[in-house]
Amino acid sequence: MATLLVKNASLLVTMDGERREISDGGLFARDGFIEQVGPSATLPQSADTVLDLRGHIVLPGLVNTHHHFYQTLTRSVPKAQNANLFNWLKTLYPIWAGLTPEDIYTSAQTALAELALSGCTTASDHLYLYPNGSKLDDEIEAARSVGLRLHASRGSMSLGESKGGLPPDRVVDSEEHILADSARLIERYHNPRPGSMLQIVLAPCSPFSVTGELMRQSAIMARQYGVHLHTHLAETEDEEVFCLQKFGYRPVAYMQSLDWVGPDVWFAHSVWVNPEEIQVYAHNGCGVAHCPTSNMRLASGIAPIRELVNAGVNVGLGVDGSASNDGSHLLAEARQAMLLARLRDALQGASLSGDNAPPMMSARQALELATRGGAAVLGRSDIGSLEPGKCADFIAIDLNRLDYAGALHDPLAAVIFCAPQGVDLNVVHGRIIVQNRQLQTVDTVELTQRHNRAAQRLLATV
Repeated sequence: MATLLVKNASLLVTMDGERREISDGGLFARDGFIEQVGPSATLPQSADTVLDLRGHIVLPGLVNTHHHFYQTLTRSVPKAQNANLFNWLKTLYPIWAGLTPEDIYTSAQTALAELALSGCTTASDHLYLYPNGSKLDDEIEAARSVGLRLHASRGSMSLGESKGGLPPDRVVDSEEHILADSARLIERYHNPRPGSMLQIVLAPCSPFSVTGELMRQSAIMARQYGVHLHTHLAETEDEEVFCLQKFGYRPVAYMQSLDWVGPDVWFAHSVWVNPEEIQVYAHNGCGVAHCPTSNMRLASGIAPIRELVNAGVNVGLGVDGSASNDGSHLLAEARQAMLLARLRDALQGASLSGDNAPPMMSARQALELATRGGAAVLGRSDIGSLEPGKCADFIAIDLNRLDYAGALHDPLAAVIFCAPQGVDLNVVHGRIIVQNRQLQTVDTVELTQRHNRAAQRLLATV
């Protein structure tokens, strides 16, 4: 079995139960799992692969809990630049209708490459439309080529405009096919074991694009197979109005009516939730994927992250789709989460100052959302921290950069407070994916050229 030794890191941040931060730290791993973590002098002194990370900070791999890989092909589309969610979707649905299997593969490679370079080691993606023969299998193959862990969500849309939904009929699918394909994917790909590189999630898109019956049947199937459930919820005020008018419920109550609450469920956004609904999440163990950049980009609002965390709700970070971000930089998302939480606190308690002011979200709390928080949201006990028994998923950043000059009084805080940077090293299950800031698994020059050709063709068809 292959062994890996990391030694001499200026600081190794474990995010373990004690939140240890170890100077001159390191770890020893065997066959992709960590066996020892501690000061370098206490570790074995040899291994098949030895990484001397003096001058670097080592962190647990970041966990992305919500994304739409295919949207890398429609970044900064002019007509969608200044639109709120519903108008943004109506602009982009016709473009996305032209996606091909090759587009799904190429866009997934692109998003995963960006994520890897920004420190992500585990990514959840939500693919909810399948035009022209596209399949979830296409992005699964892309993830294998890049080397990141993937939680692939079999999304779906079945409620077209003719039935009162938001998406045009040509991008929705029959519920019979959706459920049959969901079962196929779980049976073929889902791996629940520790260290799993691939898990399947069932993820009807949103209350305004699927029927209640599809939500119910997806929940029944997910629980029969033991897989997780995911959907968008309470993202905008428009969605709240839609749910009240069409179903007679606010979004969270609508989920309760469909048996869509529990520790196997996580929701993207949850911007427009009230204190009672936060308690519903906490009582039932629901998780939240917080997507601060997308929420700002679409002017959706500011999610009540402090209230969710204080209530005991598992909260992770998501970069969301690359047409509403418009990138896939997970370390930058941690910084945005910290800054936006501070802004929300200021807006809510603007009259308070000094000792009466609410405590600000710290860099360490933001990093916790990006690591332990994301792992908890995805239901993974084998990732999110650096400790014995966990996967050897970690990243390293060289602190001897102009970007961190003068900021090394607190290196951990610096990687969140300072302008977001790419990582120098990214290791997934003991395998080096990024080294010297370069992706080792895919030719990014060729990928960029292929991606740009696909994006130009896609927009030319509309």
